[in-house]
Amino acid sequence: MTTTNLSEAEFAARYVDLASPRLGAEVTFATDDFFADKSRLIDPSEPVFIADKYDENGKWMDGWESRRKRGEGYDHCIVRLGLPGIIQAVNIDTSHFTGNFPPAASLDACLIEGEPTEDTSWTEIVPSVSLQGDSHHMVLVASQETWSHLRLNIYPDGGVARLRVYGEVQCNWDLKDPNEVIDLAELVNGGRGVAASDQHYGSPSNILAPGRGVNMGDGWETRRRREPGNDWAIIALGHAGEVSKVEVDTAHFKGNFPDKCSVQAALVTGGTDESLVTQSMFWKTLLPEQKLSMDAIHSFENELVALGPVSHVRLNIIPDGGVSRLRLFGKISR
Repeated sequence: MTTTNLSEAEFAARYVDLASPRLGAEVTFATDDFFADKSRLIDPSEPVFIADKYDENGKWMDGWESRRKRGEGYDHCIVRLGLPGIIQAVNIDTSHFTGNFPPAASLDACLIEGEPTEDTSWTEIVPSVSLQGDSHHMVLVASQETWSHLRLNIYPDGGVARLRVYGEVQCNWDLKDPNEVIDLAELVNGGRGVAASDQHYGSPSNILAPGRGVNMGDGWETRRRREPGNDWAIIALGHAGEVSKVEVDTAHFKGNFPDKCSVQAALVTGGTDESLVTQSMFWKTLLPEQKLSMDAIHSFENELVALGPVSHVRLNIIPDGGVSRLRLFGKISR
């Protein structure tokens, strides 16, 4: 197994879960899901264990679980990613599976239109790795190709609680109309959270998700700040562009919304995700400090400073609190 020093929380903050149902991901096929339905494999909630819960097939488990195999071969399932993307790491999570987890697993991938068939050519992106029960297995993916589907192979059978697929959405920008105003930061357009001062209650990538937040947990919220300063999140746009409108949505945040916000921006041409934290301190102001209110969409157009094309923004929340969504509307810059 190719492991990493980065925690899952750091990957979740830096990349998008391409297997998230809210992006349209779906488990489309499983050789067997007798004990636990295949759809639970990509459930966005954390897996749970309910000691006394049974169904007509036996013990209810929160994940995907096949029956005990009594012949040759192994089980697998196919996940259609919500959006095609480059995969940086996966988490094969066997939480709560102790006497029924697979001893090993591997991952194959393909890039196709529609759904895989018997003639589909698959590429191995994660060679067979040993699994442990009730454990998270964070595995780096070396491939830098774009994939649309994954095949999770388990050897020979058993249960997996969750599969998280951390990566970067890939858009075909050559097909985009340069005169169209789009949300340059939305997940479906390749936007991603890079870093945040604090993500105690949620990843900054959450604020780039489609639609409005479903509850207070579907956003980015920091702990209560007990020292001077303010919290912030750095966002990489899906494509460089000129921002003409900013929306800050505090949906569901009522006693914990930020008092004010501001946005800095820059056209970044070098450095790393880590260096952006330092670089962002010197970025120019796109949106000066603005007052916020609870559970509302705040739109800013006339307040914006013309900076030309930008590729990254830093959302400052003053002093702390929670934001449900951030929208950065504009036209892409070729």
